[in-house]
Order: sequence, then structure tokens, then C-alpha cells
Amino acid sequence: MGTGMAPIGARHRVILVEDDRETRELLVNLLQREGFEVMEAANGLKLISMLHADHPHVIVLDVNLSWIDGFELCRSVKRNEEFRQIPVVFLTGRSAQDDARKGFDCGAEAYFRKPVDFGEFASKLREIIARHSAEREG
Repeated sequence: MGTGMAPIGARHRVILVEDDRETRELLVNLLQREGFEVMEAANGLKLISMLHADHPHVIVLDVNLSWIDGFELCRSVKRNEEFRQIPVVFLTGRSAQDDARKGFDCGAEAYFRKPVDFGEFASKLREIIARHSAEREG
């Protein structure tokens, strides 16, 4: 079992949970171009199995997923002692007024609506990862 900390020079690991294949592939390509190591999950079940093998630095979740919605998936991750420290960021097309609040209430660090300013999104991911790394070391 790893410590969750990346070796010096390693890329930041992101698990991207998005059930729309085309959107997922686009986001994977954009994140890889930004220097992230990206692992893909098409649903929450896949995320849960991946968390045990690939301890990511951050989880990027859509809200509208099959099997379980992103809010409930985030709550599940945050209830798990082993994974609760992994930051969760929502990236979703949902734009109802209370959706962002629901995202933060279930434990997310940030909530982005699609279409997203990708530079801002990547910058926020780096900021969140750096803050959590510093907290673990401090």
C-alpha cells in the first residue's frame, strides 16, 4: 500500500469520473497536456475499485453518473477512513443554484460548471494538490 505521496519528479495523479465517453476522452487529453497522470473511471463502481490500487492526488467527479450520482459518491469517499483525505473536485454540466452548495456540503474542494475555462481548472487542481501535500507533510 502506497503512502499517497508522489516521488520527486512524479506527475500528479488524477482519477477522472465521467460516464460520457467523448467528454471523458477530451478531458483526459486536456489534463495530460497539462502534465497530469490521468486514470479514467466511467462510473462510481470503477472509481471505488481504482482507489484501492491507484491512490490519486485528486478525484474529478461529474455529478450525473449512472449507478450513483456524484454527490453520493463524494459522500462515500469522504466517509471512508482510507480515502477521505483525497480532495474531490466536481466538473459538471449541472448548473442549478443549489448544486454547487450540495457539492461543497458533501465534501468537495471545488465545483466547476461545464463548459469550463480549462486553464483555470488545471490551475485550481494544482493549487488543491499542493495544499493537501503541504498539509500531509506539515
